[in-house]
Amino acid sequence: MSVVPADVLPGGALAVEEAGHGAAELGPRARMWPALVAVYRAQLSRARVARIPLLFVATFQSIGIMVLMRGVVDGGGEAESVVAGASVLVVAFVALNLLAQYFGQLRASGGLDHYATLPVPPAAVVLGAAGAYASFTVPGTVVTAVFGCVLFGLPLAHLWVLAAVIPLAGAALAGLGAALGLLAPRPELATLLGQLGMSAALLLGVLPTDRMPEVVRFGRDLLPSTYGVEAFARTFGAHPDWAFVAGDLAVCAGVAVVSLAVATWAYRRAAVR
Repeated sequence: MSVVPADVLPGGALAVEEAGHGAAELGPRARMWPALVAVYRAQLSRARVARIPLLFVATFQSIGIMVLMRGVVDGGGEAESVVAGASVLVVAFVALNLLAQYFGQLRASGGLDHYATLPVPPAAVVLGAAGAYASFTVPGTVVTAVFGCVLFGLPLAHLWVLAAVIPLAGAALAGLGAALGLLAPRPELATLLGQLGMSAALLLGVLPTDRMPEVVRFGRDLLPSTYGVEAFARTFGAHPDWAFVAGDLAVCAGVAVVSLAVATWAYRRAAVR
């Protein structure tokens, strides 16, 4: 029986090394913008059927709150705060509450492993999901704002500012919701945190600030949705101070960048575990 060196066998180390030199390289990772658009479209189509009923719930909830507050608030600055707060509450319900539940369930069910195998940047996954959920808030927010203006007799001339309030406040709240869902150790805790965040947006955004204690006002300043509420409420005046409106929107934008960055880091952290 002849002895053949192992290096020349088909499965030997030399053969494997030579085959490795001829192996095809993996394709490059997808670029940020195409990957973001793909994730956004996928999330939008998957969530459309399930989230539309919840959007009606969020809209009717905000409208019901304004109807109840109509018996307490007559008009003026308090009415402006109620309408602006109820409108942004629709954004908080979807972008913060539902997104926290989604990422909490995705992490618990192992769904993050599917995204981890795709050649897409982690930021595209977070931004795509956040953008899809925030998009569902547009019709409900507009309907709530128009109803509130008619109910309290407020002008409708500057409702166009919602085109800036919805994406900026939605991005800030969506980033916060995604971070809560990804950092929560259990999906039940993610649901609880999302509901607590929405409750905070309800109590601190809808209730007039003049009737709040100083400690509560400080907590209100820490809530991302507060600056969207303030920006929208300032536009109801006869002569809005657009510098302050722009300042509030700039704060929303800054918080959105930070919260989405934290959510991206939380996604990377959860995906490798």
